[in-house]
Amino acid sequence: MPKLVDHEARRRELAQAVWRVVQRDGVERASVRAVAAESGWSAGALRHYFPTQDALLHFAMDLAAEKFTERARAADEHGRLPQDHSAPWRVRNLMRTLLPLDAESKVSAEVWMAFVSRARVDPVLRAAGRKGDEEVAYWLLDRLREARAEGILRPGADPEREALRLLALTDGLVLHGLIAPEAMTPELMSQLLDDHIRELFPGSDLST
Repeated sequence: MPKLVDHEARRRELAQAVWRVVQRDGVERASVRAVAAESGWSAGALRHYFPTQDALLHFAMDLAAEKFTERARAADEHGRLPQDHSAPWRVRNLMRTLLPLDAESKVSAEVWMAFVSRARVDPVLRAAGRKGDEEVAYWLLDRLREARAEGILRPGADPEREALRLLALTDGLVLHGLIAPEAMTPELMSQLLDDHIRELFPGSDLST
C-alpha cells in the first residue's frame, strides 16, 4: 500500500520551522528557502505546501494564534477552583499565559511580537492577530461580568473597560519583558500583574 501522508501534520511542522527562523533572524528572513533549510526540506517540496513566503507566514501566524488560544483556554479551565470567588485566579491564570515568564513562553512572545510588527503592513496577518486578541478579550469580559454579578469586582468597575486595561497592561509587560529583561524580570511582571488584580478584586488572596 502507498504510504499515507499526514499533510496537516507536515504543514504544522513547517510552521514551527517558520517560528524558529522568525525568532532567530526576524520575519523578513523567513523566506521559503530559509524555512526549507531550517526544516530539512527541499525548497521545491516546501513550495508544494506553501508556494510563497506570504502563504507560509500567514499559516504560521494562524497556527500561532490557534496555539495561543488553546493555552489560554487551558489556563482558564485550570482556574476553575472549587473555592468561592475564583474569578481573580482565573483572570490571573489567563493573563499569565501572555507573559514571557519562562523559556518557552519567551519564545512564543518573541515570535508573536515579530508577527505583530509585520502585521502593520499585512492585512491577513493583522486579521490573525486580531483573532487572538478578541478571544482573550471575550474570555476576560465573561469572567469580569461574572465577578460583578457575584459582587467581588471593584465597585463601579466597568467589565469592558477593565478587560481593555488588562490587555493593555499585559501588552506593555510583554514588550518591556522582551526589550529590557534585566529590568522587567519575570518576578516583577508577575508582581505587577498581581497588584493590578488585587486592585480589581479587592480583598482577593493571591498568596498561594
